[in-house]
Amino acid sequence: MTISTDISLSATAAHRVAAIAAKQAKPAILRLSVEGGGCSGFQYRFGLADTVEADDSVAETDGVTLVVDSVSLDLVRGSEVDFIESLGGAAFRVTNPQAASGCGCGTSFAV
Repeated sequence: MTISTDISLSATAAHRVAAIAAKQAKPAILRLSVEGGGCSGFQYRFGLADTVEADDSVAETDGVTLVVDSVSLDLVRGSEVDFIESLGGAAFRVTNPQAASGCGCGTSFAV
């Protein structure tokens, strides 16, 4: 586990993770990973984690932990995870400075 300045979690996203984790009686740990696929080449995956793994980079905001594995970190370095609510719905959103392009839904990207 490495405390990282390479990725951050907004206060809005931290609040939402805390609420979801409390409802599911799980620790307030959000895992962000990147997988091949999606309409632009890579896609973001979010899920609650039970623990922090040894190779994870970690960011903390308001008592909530964001973890990213070492392979995914290379593709999201410098990103911020936020939670957006709009007329179109509510979702976690990654602002990724490394993404050369993305899809309209915001869940996939290309580098």
